Amino acid sequence: MDMNWGGSDIEKAAREISSMEGAIRAEGHTVINTPLFDDNLASVLISFDPQSHIVLNWCESIPGVPKSESHVVRTLEEMNFTYTGSETSTIELSWNKPEIKNILHRNKVLTPAWTVLTNDEIPGWNCYPAIVKPAYEHCSCGLTHESVVSTEAELRNRIRYVLDNFKGAALVEDFIDGREFHVPIWGNGRIEMLPPIEMDFSTCCDIHERLCTYDSKFKEDSLDFQKIGIVTRTDICSEEYVALEKAVKKAYTLTGCRDYARIDVRLRNGAFYILDVNPNPDIGAETSMAFSTGEKGYSYGAMLSKLIHLASLRHPHIEKYRNV
Repeated sequence: MDMNWGGSDIEKAAREISSMEGAIRAEGHTVINTPLFDDNLASVLISFDPQSHIVLNWCESIPGVPKSESHVVRTLEEMNFTYTGSETSTIELSWNKPEIKNILHRNKVLTPAWTVLTNDEIPGWNCYPAIVKPAYEHCSCGLTHESVVSTEAELRNRIRYVLDNFKGAALVEDFIDGREFHVPIWGNGRIEMLPPIEMDFSTCCDIHERLCTYDSKFKEDSLDFQKIGIVTRTDICSEEYVALEKAVKKAYTLTGCRDYARIDVRLRNGAFYILDVNPNPDIGAETSMAFSTGEKGYSYGAMLSKLIHLASLRHPHIEKYRNV
């Protein structure tokens, strides 16, 4: 855990970890919970034998090391641990929004029209409303109501904001003002789309409110968090369902996702546009992944056990885990 967090953040993380640990134990697994308080992950793992353990990877970053999500996975690979979720290359790719969009576009998977800018010169862009994001960030970092722009002046101001605060580059996209779905997928080779979870923007009358901001995901006392709800049973017609399944499965495969992922999608005029590919989504008990698998009849523990099972198939002593 990150000791730079406030006390409430640490307490919340501890509750979520306790819930996860209890759910896994209830499925019959032996669980060892070893917290990390510094940046030396290897020092924590060294006492465990990779031949007799599987690591459930639920780590977004190493304490004190920004953007270290892929470092976690690389360390697990270097130490020969079998772990849940995607490989280093896929985790690294997920931070590069422009490259994800290039891959999707080259393979004829719809994604909002975009451009990448390193200054506030915007030659040829005339698609409004637009949305401006940091090109190489994650978890909706930098997304606020002001991210949605309707004029060239607003666009220039927001580009400058992103460049000043996040460095790198700004990703400017066509803002798809339509229904948004967070779609979990799991499996390898034979993959399955799980029930889509819809973001409920029905109380958001202003276009600037109809997006998942950083606050809506992580600040429970914020208005964004309180206003945006979720719909677990969405009224997608059969034709739309088939189109959605085709799009998200293709995105999952093209970006190298493994075991599970969440694909964020918006619907406009009958077409689904891929917004983001999340190969290491939150798998806490109050997340899209848990709600979706719950709709399929999985308890929280059974969902986690399924992820462990998918990883176990790569373990050198697979016979020990065949009934996981």
